[in-house]
Amino acid sequence: MNVLRFSDLVAQGRVRGQRVFIRADLNVPQDDAGHITEDTRIRASVPCIRMALDAGAAVMVTSHLGRPTEGEFKPEDSLAPVAARLAELLGRPVPLKANWVDGVAVQPGEVVLLENCRLNKGEKKNNEELARKMAALTDIFVHDAFGTAHRAEASTYGIAQFAKVACAGPLLAAEIDAITKALAHPKRPLVAIVAGSKVSTKLTILQSLAAKVDGLVVGGGIANTFLLAQGLPIGKSLAEPDLVNEAKAVIAAMKARGAAVPIPVDVVCAKAFKADAVATVKAVADVAPDDLILDIGPKTAALLADQLEAAGTIVWNGPVGVFEFDAFANGTETIARAIADSDAFSIAGGGDTLAAIAKYGIEKDVGYISTGGGAFLEVLEGKTLPAFEILARRSQG
Repeated sequence: MNVLRFSDLVAQGRVRGQRVFIRADLNVPQDDAGHITEDTRIRASVPCIRMALDAGAAVMVTSHLGRPTEGEFKPEDSLAPVAARLAELLGRPVPLKANWVDGVAVQPGEVVLLENCRLNKGEKKNNEELARKMAALTDIFVHDAFGTAHRAEASTYGIAQFAKVACAGPLLAAEIDAITKALAHPKRPLVAIVAGSKVSTKLTILQSLAAKVDGLVVGGGIANTFLLAQGLPIGKSLAEPDLVNEAKAVIAAMKARGAAVPIPVDVVCAKAFKADAVATVKAVADVAPDDLILDIGPKTAALLADQLEAAGTIVWNGPVGVFEFDAFANGTETIARAIADSDAFSIAGGGDTLAAIAKYGIEKDVGYISTGGGAFLEVLEGKTLPAFEILARRSQG
């Protein structure tokens, strides 16, 4: 995918003295007192801001935070805590500007944070008047918020439409490169792991991947529906019996291409969904009517690990068991460590997946960890994200 990259503009000397507007993703969790509890997204945004400052730009940064009501400011919606953390990370003042749409005073070598962009009326509906006002503030618009790339909003799409120059920041560019490497030009075999509680929430992803991948590993409640589709017992496990035909269609689509959906040969069961429930390993055919399947069994985990270690490319979205409970974490840990040990290029995304990666300390052994939840899922569905589409269009002049 051809998009203009901010790093190229910097290298060409086209940034000095320019007004640069960076749409970052600074939507971080906070406690009830308004203290930031996890600042990964802020830290991830710093390289782009530093790049602009070092190039001599006048830098404006904005982001959404939470789900505010447009036009109604409340203190809990403010980016003030983010401004304070950014100032610490950058080692310089980061003034917070409210009511900024009609004009912002910022000099080359300075950075300001523009208050929560979702407070602006018309932001979510990509109001053209608002987008044009934002575009008038800047010489160069930089989209560096992959987590918002699947939304066509005024600060993500409209401004890119009307700004003099629109480009991808380093974070967004890295996502484009990783997605292209994993899905557009993968080294084979390409194996995807798609897990979660419901087939219905990931059916389009499964259908899209069934046309591309060499192996499709399903886990969690999704796997239970696939077990039903194979006529296997699942006891009282979470499943969607009304989607059995869709599961069968995915299996058939894979089989027609000489590919496979590996079905578990053993599972870990319990009588109740709780951390201290007694875990019992059973052959998949031996699941009792009162059993809950909460993880894949050790034989299945070992078979999948062998498949992952032989893969050329791995896409991972979702833990394969209730990994939060240690008794039902072995399957996810085995798969995580197999991905870490594999020579394959791996890309992982989704909140639970990132939590599993952190739990097993394999961050440095995953090829690329995607920061965008919904955006990552839409890419797996085969959708063209609005941010990618407009930046590609603008790169053509």
